[in-house]
Amino acid sequence: MGILEQLIAAASDGVDRRRREVPQSELEAALASRDRDRPFMEALSRPGISLICEYKRRSPSAGDIAPGVTLEDQVRAYEAGGASALSVLTDETHFNGRLEDLTAARDSCLLPILRKDFIVDRYQLIESAASGADAVLLIASVLDPRQLREFQEEARELDLDCLVEVHNEPELHSALEAGSEVIGINNRNLDTGVVDVATTYELITDVPTGKMVVSESGISSRAELVELERVGCDAALIGESLMRAEDPAATVREFAGLDETSEHRLP
Repeated sequence: MGILEQLIAAASDGVDRRRREVPQSELEAALASRDRDRPFMEALSRPGISLICEYKRRSPSAGDIAPGVTLEDQVRAYEAGGASALSVLTDETHFNGRLEDLTAARDSCLLPILRKDFIVDRYQLIESAASGADAVLLIASVLDPRQLREFQEEARELDLDCLVEVHNEPELHSALEAGSEVIGINNRNLDTGVVDVATTYELITDVPTGKMVVSESGISSRAELVELERVGCDAALIGESLMRAEDPAATVREFAGLDETSEHRLP
């Protein structure tokens, strides 16, 4: 079984377990008190390249990441540094994430929150909305075009935005066929773990005008972000380099091209 297959199998097992613990009807009841005032897509449409800053505890390739860092401190630092949005990795088996991290993140900052996980079931969309997410990640290598379209429609009904992730041309075609509006180009091959930012440059030329593009993985400098903005990226999702930074707020500010005293971007 390949890495991606293992991730999908673990996600399916997790859904089955949580559905037994928390019936879908209970999640749907919780939606009545949901706070819906943090639009994810709107946060990515500001001038310049927007930063989606990620909190994750570990990864299959890197192992534990910054074990002494708390979620609360990290997301507050991201917000203070000028992040546009927050990504929270909730996969339990391989990333040591927790669904409760969404609620904790929402209580700790005012940023719109993307739930980053392996979404394989409608139940996960409902629990995302009930737990405090404003958007969800949908992965084109995990879902076929029909599922992508259906999940996006159901997400809209739940007032969730969708970031649809692709890694190659066939996956991009599937995402576009499914009517995806926000395309995430993952520079990491989920099967091999190899990261190459050139993936964004290769695929962005095939993304139609009017779609939003997010470059994901392997970004660690302001210079890379300037170049990504030049070729048409609206946002970048950055995780490990920020998790490992001694001063994450200052690093976000540097990446965003903000000076120390204002929200104005540096030339």
